[in-house]
Amino acid sequence: MTLKMITATELRLGSFVMINNIPCIVKKIDVSKTGKHGASKCRIEAVGLIDGKKRIPIMPGTQRVNVPMVDKRRAQFLNLNDGTVTIMDAETYETFEVAVSDEIKEEIKEKGKLEQIEYWDIEGKKIIKRIF
Repeated sequence: MTLKMITATELRLGSFVMINNIPCIVKKIDVSKTGKHGASKCRIEAVGLIDGKKRIPIMPGTQRVNVPMVDKRRAQFLNLNDGTVTIMDAETYETFEVAVSDEIKEEIKEKGKLEQIEYWDIEGKKIIKRIF
């Protein structure tokens, strides 16, 4: 597991962050000003990359947060099973199965023959993000 540490105030829109050990993408961040006796606070609105759930943590601006390394890769479509898709990585020629949602399944059936699929490897979990 490869992680990078940054402070909460260094987060920007579209950056990745680990919230409760779940990789998320930042959709909105509000940083309050420092008070007379306090530090700045960050309110982060983020959406889980794998589950799609919204998370809103509030933390001090100086708190260190983990940033997951997201590997964006391309693969060749091989086979559509009940709840999974078999794909082959375009660079390493490794084949593996990835769980897919119903809407991705419908898109695969609709397009018929597929050229390539973009998948993300996030902390060892693979998800399909786009179909070409």
